[in-house]
Amino acid sequence: MTTTNKLAPRGTLLLNEPMSRHTSWKAGGAAARYYQPADVDDLAMFMRSMAPDEPVSLVGLGSNLLVRDGGLRGTVIGLHGALNALRLEADGTVYAEAGVADAKVARFAARHGLAGAEFLAGIPGTVGGALAMNAGCYGAETWQIVLKVLTISRDGRLRERCAADYDIGYRHVALRASDEEWAMGDGCPHFPHSSSPIPHHPQEWFVAAWFELQQGDGEVSKQRIKALLAQRAASQPLSKPNAGSVFRNPPGDYAARLIENCGLKGLKIGGAEVSAKHANFIVNSGGATAADIEALIERVQAEVRQRCGIELQREVRIVGEKA
Repeated sequence: MTTTNKLAPRGTLLLNEPMSRHTSWKAGGAAARYYQPADVDDLAMFMRSMAPDEPVSLVGLGSNLLVRDGGLRGTVIGLHGALNALRLEADGTVYAEAGVADAKVARFAARHGLAGAEFLAGIPGTVGGALAMNAGCYGAETWQIVLKVLTISRDGRLRERCAADYDIGYRHVALRASDEEWAMGDGCPHFPHSSSPIPHHPQEWFVAAWFELQQGDGEVSKQRIKALLAQRAASQPLSKPNAGSVFRNPPGDYAARLIENCGLKGLKIGGAEVSAKHANFIVNSGGATAADIEALIERVQAEVRQRCGIELQREVRIVGEKA
């Protein structure tokens, strides 16, 4: 659906859209409705146009997400390729909308002689997802460079917030308690029928951020990015569909070390396989269903629990209905 009516949403609406087209695992069922907004204002208008009880999910690159084979009821809003504004502000901050790839932000900052965002090149997702889970790698985390964010509520209200408004930790971001009826979930927000517990009913989503970076040497930053990407390519199974790290690192340890020590590298269920290159990655080795991937995740958790006495916590979110 595309319309020029300024009083109606201007984006594109698809029905029964396969989410395998929008997730990095290339598996899973369909979304009943899939909407790609034209811009932030269009997103706000679309949110206001929906019935208050319509289930809503926001997705970026789908790189931290498994959609079950039965699909998702309600509406999925796809931000990648939609909320893609990226610019240098007059105050020297970098403004990036939620659909911008993290690596693009890193390269943009380097081109403008700004340092501190290089690590974003190693995160296979978008700004929205990085904000929602405080994504990080190589010793740095997203919220270390966030000055403020722009959010949208379920009824389409836009609002600026600062980092002090949030409780931020390792792969965790939650809006601090207040007298207002606003709450932020711990991931790429409200997915109905999610198998991950959400601490509050989320009513607010990230749509943009202003990153505060330091003046630096652009060439040095570009070389740093190049080195990080080479390190990532050498250590991660990038040639096969995957969702990045499947499990959070336990305190004082590494999920990959535990999985490898349990002899689980190469373990397969259907088309899903524990990567032989990096044990904390599960790859789609060909024709994997979401059920295959979920079963392998559970198998790895069970083996590590039994052999090591440690409960691995998922970093990826599993949503939707089983087939």
